[in-house]
Amino acid sequence: MARRSRLVDRQRDGSFVVRLGEDERRLLASLPAQLATLVEAEPEDPWLQRLFPTAYPKDPDREDEWRLLMSVDLHDRRRAQLATLAETAGATSLTEDELLTWSQALNDLRLYLGTRLDLAEETTDADFEDEHDRDLFLLYSWLGYVQEAVIEALSDAL
Repeated sequence: MARRSRLVDRQRDGSFVVRLGEDERRLLASLPAQLATLVEAEPEDPWLQRLFPTAYPKDPDREDEWRLLMSVDLHDRRRAQLATLAETAGATSLTEDELLTWSQALNDLRLYLGTRLDLAEETTDADFEDEHDRDLFLLYSWLGYVQEAVIEALSDAL
């Protein structure tokens, strides 16, 4: 019996094949720039708090010091992950490092959307009257599907 192809599969050479349609690839390539623009333009956006949480909520001095020391690194790392996703979204084959970066960037995108939509585990698309929010929820769900496929492929490689 032939093995069914998955969205992401490890190849014999250690690379990973990614099976996405052109529209899906364009969408994946566009999302990082949208989130990066938001992070730059609206750094105090409450929906971004999940991406950049407070390290010391009860100690403002330590929090300021932590932000001074780590904030740039955290922002740079997230920016680099999103850039890698955007740059490699059109690729049909990825290295393990690129795919790991995809998982991190997809997680950031989902964290932002989930927080923005105030999602609970039992939330469905029927819970949204607003069409825009319903579309964002469907995007969130699809990103979860892609992220799950990426993590499964990476886990198979262990």
